[in-house]
Amino acid sequence: EVKTPAAAAAAEVEADVETNANSKVSVPLTLKDMVKQSSEAMGEAKLQGITRQTIRVLLPRDPKSADLGNMFEEEVELEMQDILLAPPDESWQGGIMQLYRACAPTCKEILRNLGGDVGGVPPKLIEDRSVDDSGVDGVGLWMTQSNDPKDDISCFVQPLQETVSSIETISKQAGERLVVLMNPQWRSVDDALDSASREEGIFGSIASFLGGKGNSLKILEQAGFKEVYSIEGYVCKGGNVRLMKRFDTDWIVFAENDSETGFITLGEQATRPTYQDVEKMLDDKGVSLKYARDFGLAPKLE
Repeated sequence: EVKTPAAAAAAEVEADVETNANSKVSVPLTLKDMVKQSSEAMGEAKLQGITRQTIRVLLPRDPKSADLGNMFEEEVELEMQDILLAPPDESWQGGIMQLYRACAPTCKEILRNLGGDVGGVPPKLIEDRSVDDSGVDGVGLWMTQSNDPKDDISCFVQPLQETVSSIETISKQAGERLVVLMNPQWRSVDDALDSASREEGIFGSIASFLGGKGNSLKILEQAGFKEVYSIEGYVCKGGNVRLMKRFDTDWIVFAENDSETGFITLGEQATRPTYQDVEKMLDDKGVSLKYARDFGLAPKLE
């Protein structure tokens, strides 16, 4: 396809805008920073007409080894500076309900920050656990009640594929009001069953029946849901890595330095990087296995 000079110039401007947006993405080191980042992204997306949003965030966790994985109750003060931000993975020994007890207060902080105060009074927050049919699947619905009903927000915490019908109902009722999905329990990457469930016909229907998320995601896409803020994390070559994206940026990949005081940028990619992509970024940067760095067999990552 041959582009006109005007089209080429427009594409160049668009690329520059995205690059500038990428430069403002950084790994939050505290819960307060993450709440600020996520709520700012959500607010900016709403101003651009994105009122159906999905966010994936890290969760607050006690860094003391003796308490590693303990639940955070409602009364816990989340502004503690020694709280770590951890991915919602299998290292949480209490399972999905433990994750919910860390996710719910994080959701409240984000909604308070996003809703703002009116006369110094934050919006009222209401929890509805009736969306969790079993009571133990770690799903909840948090809603704000503002002075002006048009500013009310509904946030589904850790929704399941079985929650999609409730999401669809609330979304239709909400009109132009904000509806958010926080830390959905379906994976952000596809396995074979997920890929098959995206196909049309009987084969896709069977794959969806067996648990593939394709049909659920199709319903959410039709409702207008978009990824607005994502921060994910796992271990690669022995060190912590973080994958981040806003609605207006590429995916940015970061690696934690060996002093555990911050993160360095490894690379950027338009599509979500695979584990192999991240490993290659580390190799391209000359980053060795962490145990080799720890024992002085390779240069430190600083």
